[in-house]
Order: sequence, then structure tokens, then C-alpha cells
Amino acid sequence: MNGLALHERPAESASWRIALPHTAAAVPVARALVRSALTEVEHVADCDTAELLTAELVANAVEHTAGRGPIELVVELAPTGCQVEVHDPDPAPPGHLTRPVIEEPDVWQEGGRGLLLIRALSSSCGHRPTPSGKAVWFRLPVIPAQRRPA
Repeated sequence: MNGLALHERPAESASWRIALPHTAAAVPVARALVRSALTEVEHVADCDTAELLTAELVANAVEHTAGRGPIELVVELAPTGCQVEVHDPDPAPPGHLTRPVIEEPDVWQEGGRGLLLIRALSSSCGHRPTPSGKAVWFRLPVIPAQRRPA
């Protein structure tokens, strides 16, 4: 049989790395790369959630970091799930990604929910320093066969 059956996990790891412009144009490019990566290797992590969370990470990097240098998107697929990282030049940690949230976001505000979504929908998330700034990441597990749509 060529390719993977829907109930099988990918046997090997794969990764993608791309520099993105430090503009809002980076968001749809990042979403498309994540969807392509997950479907190209027939990975069984949730594509929709991966796209949404990637868009949040990239939008945060564009909006909340200074500079004009590119940001970098790294997508890593493994048999157990996927990890997406966004590297940016700002060493400051991202808001409330790993700290408990004391206040609920203002329901009338347009923004302020991205990190909450990442915390709520990923299996784990965090940030780490890099030589040129920081990497913010999330992980999604492989969807068990019994929970996948037919």
C-alpha cells in the first residue's frame, strides 16, 4: 500500500522552517504552510486547530515585537503529534502564556484572547529564549482513531 492509511500514525518525523515577513501578510502564509505540512504527510493532528493556533502565534509576533527583521515559523511532525514554533527577535516572554490568568478578557475588546486559545486548545505550550530573541510554541497530539471524523 502506498502512503498511510487514515488510522496509522506517521512513521517518521518531518519538519519545515520558513522565514516570514514581519507584517500581517505572514499570517495566511503561516496558516497555509501548517495545513500543507499536515496534509502532505497525512498527519493526523487536528489541522484546523493547528492553523488557528499558528495564526495566533504569528499575529502576536507581528503585533507585539519590535523590528523589521523576519520572524520564523518551524513546524515539526512526529508520530505522537506536531509542534509549531514561531521565532521572533524580542526576548520578552509572551504575556500570560504560561502564567495563570487573573482576569477574564474584556468581552468588548477585539483582541486579547490569542494566548488563552493557545493554552486551552493545545496539549502544551510555552516559550524559550533563542540566540536572536525567543521561540513561542505549542503542541497538538495525534487524534486517536476513535475520535476522528469518518
